[in-house]
Amino acid sequence: MQNLDTWLEARVGATRDLTPSIREFRLDGAPPGDCPPGAHVNVRVLIDGRPDYRSYSVTRQQPDGSLFIAVKRPPQSRGGSAYMWSLAPGSRLQLMPPACDFALRYGHDHYLLIAGGIGITPIYSMAMALARRGASVRVLYAARSADEFAFQEELQAALGSAVVFFCAQAGQQLDIAAEIAALPAAGELYVCGPIGLMEAVKTAWSASRRAATRLHFETFGSSGRHATQSFTVHVPRLGLRLEVPTNKSMLDALTDAGMQLLSDCRRGECGLCAVDILELQGELDHRDVFFSAHEHASARRMCACVSRVAGGEVCIEAAWRADPVLR
Repeated sequence: MQNLDTWLEARVGATRDLTPSIREFRLDGAPPGDCPPGAHVNVRVLIDGRPDYRSYSVTRQQPDGSLFIAVKRPPQSRGGSAYMWSLAPGSRLQLMPPACDFALRYGHDHYLLIAGGIGITPIYSMAMALARRGASVRVLYAARSADEFAFQEELQAALGSAVVFFCAQAGQQLDIAAEIAALPAAGELYVCGPIGLMEAVKTAWSASRRAATRLHFETFGSSGRHATQSFTVHVPRLGLRLEVPTNKSMLDALTDAGMQLLSDCRRGECGLCAVDILELQGELDHRDVFFSAHEHASARRMCACVSRVAGGEVCIEAAWRADPVLR
């Protein structure tokens, strides 16, 4: 976990639109430190005037230390992407030195890289690094529409036929089980993308009886099985009941109300912000990768940073027991 008390000053050196919904930012001026493939930076953002931070994968790094990130602005933005898209070249911002929780392990016989949507950002950095080393690699990249493939030309130039694009609107689907079956026994699989893709890959990998240590994943934790809706959260111990709007997470809504909750990744990966479910009216939309499928089905806990309720109300008890001073 990074210390979020010390922020480095940087500026936006340049921007370019990779797709209609994905914008690339060059960040200049902050000492970058080590930035391996799969690394990310925490960037300080303002949401409704309140400081927060979001994590963005570093897609590449220039010799002078400048970092590149790519930010997708979805229709139902929680605020971070909207803030980033408001920044023009010359804008100042704060970030942390790069960190890596999705490390690429070199020296294996073959690599299968799978990306869905904005999940291409860490996968792109890995693909380019492996291509430079002459490694045996295959990249599968799925997106909703043909105009949403970021870095398409760069990937084709570096990998040729080893990169395959799947456009959902054209009816093109990935055969995950077949791809895993074709992967050499000592091969490694790296995947990043929506929750549905992640779960499909994890299920197929488990069914193949391959070593769990050869499957690596990272998620952006923002997609779910249901359209994002507002819902009510009730904390009886505190006499607190509030509405979670579509543009805010339950974690942020509770924090804004003065409730103390521990959190770290804000992507549904670490489980630090998990809360106990006492009662549920509606359907849980689990958007994390921390809990297992069995734990999701039990509906006993949820990750406050990403998971939601598809209409209705959830009654919870937080793991953090210290009594907050509610505003």
